[in-house]
Amino acid sequence: MDPFNPEIEGGIDEDIQEIIKEPSMFKVILLNDDYTTMEFVIEILMLVFAKSLEAAMEIMLNVHQQGSGICGVYPHEIAETKAETVHSLARERGFPLRCALEEV
Repeated sequence: MDPFNPEIEGGIDEDIQEIIKEPSMFKVILLNDDYTTMEFVIEILMLVFAKSLEAAMEIMLNVHQQGSGICGVYPHEIAETKAETVHSLARERGFPLRCALEEV
């Protein structure tokens, strides 16, 4: 058995495939509150999540009517960074807007 020949069973190629796995993905979910304006939610969706105006309005309506809306699905570190950005921008503007992360 030659560990450097991926053509041969049990070679290095199988070992690498066992080590490499896709990162866990997380949904970033905006949560409704009674104080954050719809306009600010749309602004956040366009700025932080790069949504078009139409997509941002649809997500904002889900947040408003159903209590939450999915902004996107990302690897954990990116999802966490986006949620922290939302919280920071909301604090700066005096809104209690919150995000949650949910593993897919």
